[in-house]
Amino acid sequence: MKILLAQPRGFCAGVDRAIAIVERALAVHGAPIYVRHEIVHNKHVVNSLREKGSIFVNEIDEVPDGSVLVFSAHGVPKSVEEKARARDLTIYDATCPLVTKVHMEVTKMHKQGYRIIMIGHAGHPEVEGTVGQVDSEINVIEKPAQVWDLEVENPEKVAYVSQTTISYDDAKELIQELKKRFPLVAEPKKADICYATQNRQDAVKELARRVDLVLVVGSKSSSNSNRLREVAEGAGTKAYLLDDAGEINPDWFEGIERVGITAGASAPEILVDEIVEKLKTLGADEVGTMTGQQEDVKFPLPKGLWKKDLENARDNQK
Repeated sequence: MKILLAQPRGFCAGVDRAIAIVERALAVHGAPIYVRHEIVHNKHVVNSLREKGSIFVNEIDEVPDGSVLVFSAHGVPKSVEEKARARDLTIYDATCPLVTKVHMEVTKMHKQGYRIIMIGHAGHPEVEGTVGQVDSEINVIEKPAQVWDLEVENPEKVAYVSQTTISYDDAKELIQELKKRFPLVAEPKKADICYATQNRQDAVKELARRVDLVLVVGSKSSSNSNRLREVAEGAGTKAYLLDDAGEINPDWFEGIERVGITAGASAPEILVDEIVEKLKTLGADEVGTMTGQQEDVKFPLPKGLWKKDLENARDNQK
């Protein structure tokens, strides 16, 4: 059995930054620090940070005054941010800059009087955070049929944005439907689906064409990981989403000659390594890596967590 690894896979710049913010906040301020919701949707990442002294909460009310609070990579509604900043808290915002870009688009569209439609998955933290940027109603849609159920007073004043981690193909279909119903619909100057989501979906499409089975490393709560599994199966190849090597079922590989592995943007590479080692015990004897898009995007850390802040904290601890 041969193994082929997708390229790119795993952590994106936004996830790298979010994890670094939590780890740097722990180093600068000491434990505990509080994080609103899971910093990223991966149980291994969350458990690791919890062991280091992070406390994950659902509501701001759970955070004691005088504490350090981090907003997750998915972003938060404006009301949550305002409530937190009115408290005696040290706050670091780990919202992915590409999600912040969508927040800014929504705010601008709202000020211009547009009725805003968001393409995304209702209930996802990123969607809730984006919808919560303005006080007017934003419709969330994820199926083409929903476009025609929308009740809009002025069809010439409609705009749309997208969740950053949805399937490009799904978003494209919905955008086409929106343009059929609202020919003058306003759209972002640059597509909202993030570069990492797009790159990983492109890579898994190619991977699926070259293997008999695809394993997607990622948690069930991860939107972009679920989309990778869907994209692989859309390309005609059976795919499984799994958190780690412990979820592997040897029966999956009966009659399989080529296995492809990719990882969602919030899944650490060590999980891929462990799965590769597990497959070797099941007969895999060759591991290769696809050529693919090289990513060099990096996002800066917020003020207060820079290198000099870490050095100062270390000096104070001596």
